[in-house]
Amino acid sequence: MTEYRDFLRGHAEIGTEDGWLVPRRLPSGPLHPRLDTVARMPAGVRLEFETDATGFSWDVVGEGDWDVVVDGKLVRRSREVRVDDLPEGRKQVRIWLPQSSHVRLGEFRVNGELTPVPEGPKWLAYGSSITQCRRAAGPSETWPALVATKLGWSLRCLGFAGECHLDPAVARYIRDTGADVISLCVGVNIHGAATFSPRSLGPALEGFVRTIRDGHPDTPILLTTPLHAPDREDQRNALGLTLADVRAEVAAAAHGLPVLDGPSVFGPDDAHLLVDGLHPGADGYRLLAERLRPHLAALLTGRPS
Repeated sequence: MTEYRDFLRGHAEIGTEDGWLVPRRLPSGPLHPRLDTVARMPAGVRLEFETDATGFSWDVVGEGDWDVVVDGKLVRRSREVRVDDLPEGRKQVRIWLPQSSHVRLGEFRVNGELTPVPEGPKWLAYGSSITQCRRAAGPSETWPALVATKLGWSLRCLGFAGECHLDPAVARYIRDTGADVISLCVGVNIHGAATFSPRSLGPALEGFVRTIRDGHPDTPILLTTPLHAPDREDQRNALGLTLADVRAEVAAAAHGLPVLDGPSVFGPDDAHLLVDGLHPGADGYRLLAERLRPHLAALLTGRPS
């Protein structure tokens, strides 16, 4: 068995269950049970290495596809991880774990040596299901994965389906985790669950950002408001807020952060790419990656890429 845990990236910690490794995107601890459930779904987690091997296999358990990408090309998308026909010579391999299911990781077998892949700028991406991207074509084609691959960034995806509620535990984790770029997409879950009122939303977001700033005083942060969602724009939640109201409250609470208006990157003309009036499908996530990439790139370079 090849020791591979040092080649895993995008996770907060690795636990064990019955002899299997279990990656988590937030540290274990006192989390809301629903947040804990999605934190155990390894969106953005991948095994990265360079190798001269011509084949490898990995004992894995978990629903959903695993993407094997070799030198930037998808060579296998399957519910098992086995490749037997790689070309000779050095190559870079990324194995993306399923973004929306719990997994367990077992023995990894490879007929060559593994060496580390150099890490690019570290990016923390916080958001909802639209950042976790359940309906992407595969885990290497979520919009954060596509952006990170194109820019050469090292992704840590903190997209939590249904659970983007400004939890203090998430803010503390971001505060304590190294990052060169941070993105926050906030508001759609807050509207759907009526998490905050017009009185409490602004202070909650300000407190979330201030906690992050305690550990990242100079790190560029991009705040994005909810994307266009035709069924929710004028729908009032239990606290009287429409999605448009939430968008305005989030922007007003930014206090100096650059704010990207969600509908400017995914708006009414793109609604046909939504599968349920809220979530993009595979083509929608590809479009979102193309639209968001220049805004994120500009945080580090000062110009779009």
